[in-house]
Amino acid sequence: MPSETPFQINIPDKKLSILRAKLELATFPDELQDIGWRHGPPLADMKRLVERWKNGYDWRKYEKELNQELPMFTRDIDVDGFGALNIHYVHKKSETVDAIPLLFCHGWPGSFIEIRGMLSLLTASSPKHPSFHVVALSLPGFGFSEGAHKPGFGLDQYAEVTHKLMIALGYNEYVTEGGDWGFLITRRMAAKYGGKHVKAWHTNFPMADPPTWKSPLSFLSYLLTPYSAEEKAGLERTAWYRNKSSGYFVEQSTFPQTLAYGFTDSPVALLGWFYEKLVIWTDDYKWTDDEALTWISIYWFSRAGPGAAHRIYSEVAGDFYNLGRTSYPTVPMGASYFPQELLLLPSAWLRRLNNVVIESHHKSGGHFAAYERPEELTEDVRKMFAKGGPAFGVVPGKSGYA
Repeated sequence: MPSETPFQINIPDKKLSILRAKLELATFPDELQDIGWRHGPPLADMKRLVERWKNGYDWRKYEKELNQELPMFTRDIDVDGFGALNIHYVHKKSETVDAIPLLFCHGWPGSFIEIRGMLSLLTASSPKHPSFHVVALSLPGFGFSEGAHKPGFGLDQYAEVTHKLMIALGYNEYVTEGGDWGFLITRRMAAKYGGKHVKAWHTNFPMADPPTWKSPLSFLSYLLTPYSAEEKAGLERTAWYRNKSSGYFVEQSTFPQTLAYGFTDSPVALLGWFYEKLVIWTDDYKWTDDEALTWISIYWFSRAGPGAAHRIYSEVAGDFYNLGRTSYPTVPMGASYFPQELLLLPSAWLRRLNNVVIESHHKSGGHFAAYERPEELTEDVRKMFAKGGPAFGVVPGKSGYA
């Protein structure tokens, strides 16, 4: 396997200067009176963020913090039919020799930064909980990974490159955790490489198809069983997302190149598109301006450019709302439910066709659970693989304990 190369983020000064120059030329639209967030980020918020990004925000400060906190590397991974892609990833080993190898997979509009709050928690050694060797990649086209150069890079390819990264790192058997696209990708990995390589998978984005008449008993139970208060709230949240907050999905899955022109040329366009999601997809998370700008700057400075990451929608969208088109994984699955997630479906739907061994239901938290609620999500993962847990010892010789 090709060797890995240590990686440090080091954005050229010229790119910083270009960003400031573009922000200097920003032109803002007007705004309807008292519209609030109903049409998107308020004008006052956008002006404040642009001014901060232009004159007060210190990218070098946060670049240094990321370099110091996250052990990062790159490595070439061959993808069948697409050649070698240079993949960026975070890789931190626990001091526990028998720690469990765990792959963390982000989604959109996230990145490798989502592992930041969980990394030290997952790798911590203790007789009270399992410890993990953690790998968190930048998906191809995201962050500092090279993107695909031709169409057809679908879910199988994302699963392939991610799996091959784990194999290259010496983790022939491992477990996964993922949300958003990370759910779809790790699900495909569990179906395709489960048993031999992927020993179990956990998600904070538990999607499932509803029962149909093809499974008469499940369908009858679905018709006769009343929803709980939590399930009703979840279905209301799902309806809100589909009716009020999913327009981006249609555009990104049909004409991503159209958006790419705006995102690549205008940092204000990128900021508005992303800041909206950061705010309304979280559970009242208190973003600082610099925190949001760092998240968005990773996209602006990304290796493939700010117009590349959302191409995943056009390549993989067919799998998003039709899980049954491929086989269901049989390896143990864990699921965490957060009340402000975008799609919240009855947990019985998930258990119907998956080997769910543990569920956690939380009182708060949204779409970016790893970032919003790192302690809670870490605890869910620990419980799954802890002594006495339903997936303890699932990776042979890697109990997670000293």
